[in-house]
Amino acid sequence: MNTIKIRKKNVKMIAHRGLSGLERENTNAAFVAAGNRESYFGIETDVHCTKDGGFVIFHDDSTARVGLDRLVIEESTFETLRKLQLTDVDGKRGRTDLVIPELMEYIRICQKYEKVAVLELKNEMTPDNVYTIVEKIRESGYPEQVIFISFALNNLIALKEKYPELKAQYLLEEWGEDSLAILKQYDLGLDIYHRALTPEVVDKVHGAGKEVNVWTVDDPQDAEKLIEMGVDYITSNILEGI
Repeated sequence: MNTIKIRKKNVKMIAHRGLSGLERENTNAAFVAAGNRESYFGIETDVHCTKDGGFVIFHDDSTARVGLDRLVIEESTFETLRKLQLTDVDGKRGRTDLVIPELMEYIRICQKYEKVAVLELKNEMTPDNVYTIVEKIRESGYPEQVIFISFALNNLIALKEKYPELKAQYLLEEWGEDSLAILKQYDLGLDIYHRALTPEVVDKVHGAGKEVNVWTVDDPQDAEKLIEMGVDYITSNILEGI
């Protein structure tokens, strides 16, 4: 699959799970592919906790879809997960470099290529796990270049209670009556499914001084509409900005 160029104007483009239209999602190969393209402002990914207290980069709760063998991420050790060879985008194994990354491998790639890390905290974590993730990133000297996102509001509440200066966006599938109040109360930006967004919502969020991100936009016509609405970020598998 080739990437598609769009005129992004002032919108910041985010590579969803790395450049997952070209490389196996959420692998170092996908992150490097995105890093090598100037058109991407940031690289999005997902972090899970492992059984033994590690932090791995993976989207699903189990490895079956992209790893053939089914290992439940949060019930497996880091060492066990690391030994699993993932499939390439054609669904076949064969590349020894396609393994599950550790959190800091992703962060170091973002640092090397000077990309903002858009890091989804998967599932609801304990506050201590949220804090450990932040401290690991702080040790690298890169926390100000990370946007934390999550569907689990408690993850973001814990994050902002201890680290109010860090940037975070609340992931939503749809806009609700209390959504704006939540963004204001906890100082969060919005990261919403793109088909759930309207110009009115963009105006409300911007009126509260918050940014708007949209996921996951792969159709150029959809992207054009969102750009006209004035969104701040577009997260995509294959769209690149010019």
